Amino acid sequence: MRRLIAAGAALLLAACGTSASSEADAKGAFRWGGDAEGGAPFVEADPADPTVVRGFDVEIAGMIAEGLGRKSEFVQVAWASIGQSLDRGDFEIGLSGVEDRPEMRERYALTIPYYEFHEVLAVRPADRDRFRTLADLAGRRVATLGATMAHDILLDEQKKTGLVPVSYDDDIHPYTDLVAGRVDAVLLDNVIADRSLRRTGGFVIQPEPVATGAYVGVFARRNAALRDSANAVLRARMQDGSLEATFRRWGVWDDAQAAYFQRVLAQAPGEDGAAATRDRSVAAYLPSLARAAGVTIILSVLAMVLAVGLGITVAAGRVYGPPAVRALLTVYVEVMRGTPVLLQLFVIYYGLASVVRLPAFAAAVIGLGLNYAAYESEIYRAALQAVPRQQLEAARTLGLTELQALRLVRGPQALRHALAPMTNDFVALLKDSSLVSVITVVELTKQTAIYATNVGSWAVPGVLCALIYLSMSLPLSRVARRLEQRWSLA
Repeated sequence: MRRLIAAGAALLLAACGTSASSEADAKGAFRWGGDAEGGAPFVEADPADPTVVRGFDVEIAGMIAEGLGRKSEFVQVAWASIGQSLDRGDFEIGLSGVEDRPEMRERYALTIPYYEFHEVLAVRPADRDRFRTLADLAGRRVATLGATMAHDILLDEQKKTGLVPVSYDDDIHPYTDLVAGRVDAVLLDNVIADRSLRRTGGFVIQPEPVATGAYVGVFARRNAALRDSANAVLRARMQDGSLEATFRRWGVWDDAQAAYFQRVLAQAPGEDGAAATRDRSVAAYLPSLARAAGVTIILSVLAMVLAVGLGITVAAGRVYGPPAVRALLTVYVEVMRGTPVLLQLFVIYYGLASVVRLPAFAAAVIGLGLNYAAYESEIYRAALQAVPRQQLEAARTLGLTELQALRLVRGPQALRHALAPMTNDFVALLKDSSLVSVITVVELTKQTAIYATNVGSWAVPGVLCALIYLSMSLPLSRVARRLEQRWSLA
């Protein structure tokens, strides 16, 4: 019995020890979030070992972790989702070129600014003297990243001069589209602009900055005490030259940063420097959501018209065409149905840019139209083949040609079979139109994502977006159901 009790006590102590050890290990990891897709000098996958990330934000995260006596652990997150992931508790700090913006200060606990950047204009060399300031770009297309300080500046300028902001999901394509002539200028951080100039070239950076901002680390509000500890580490690294050495190593240090460090260090530790807040009410975003919904409807209607016209042609070719034509059209249908529509949009907009430079909206209409034409053609082909053969033979007996039989006998009956599925496809296309944001078309879902990023939550924007989509798709769904009930064949 004593041995049994002793063994049980030993097992209990071992379990407690294991639990305490696991808890200590969990506390030892300082999890930080960043987006390796953003690339150097912020965060990028090391070419020598893609499982390791590098960049000045990586080194800053390591400094903070070391100052806290913990081990740094990287968590990959999309740049636009850093705030939401913080709220979920996926990591403790976001570091990936996060800008000090009013919207961020309202919702999160930000560190002291650790790097000062400038918003700069990039233009084509031929436009160096024409487009020196934003005022010179009235009515022109200016590219930037969505949900950034630069995007806010362009939205304000749009109200004054009619400048057209073009929002991208990455910081590479704005500059390639500038060189290709799709946009007239790009407004982004000087760090990003300098990197793109070295990488792609073909443009110049105007020397006069449009605005000045700063990069910060971002904590959840509940971790304000941890943010204060991180601030103490950042101040110490500013004073001992560690941050300067990191920025020099990544080629982003200049004399202005030294003066900026002195200004930051001169502030009292509790000073926040919070900027003026913006109107973030639902009413403030409704006009932009309404415009985006209009874009979604127009885009979907035009794409469906193309899909229907091309789908009828493909279906007729597969039913009536010679073997070579049928084989070619079959390949088209299988390729379009077997590859992602997102990939097709990229190929049409970016891949064919050297051959034909389609406007983003036109590329979106063509991409969705070509994709859905493959599905529509299968509906029409099945509908044509569903017409009883006896009726076709009767039409031929009456002396009708194949074209007359198609127009007078087969076509009208096939339409009855196809109309309800066509309506269902249009509802699906309406929702799939959300994918065109990858080629800079600001439709309803993209505008909602910008709204959600600005307010730091998907709750209200998501509900609004869903209600708008439902208001557009439910009537169509009801029409489809009624047609199915009315024309269903017993």
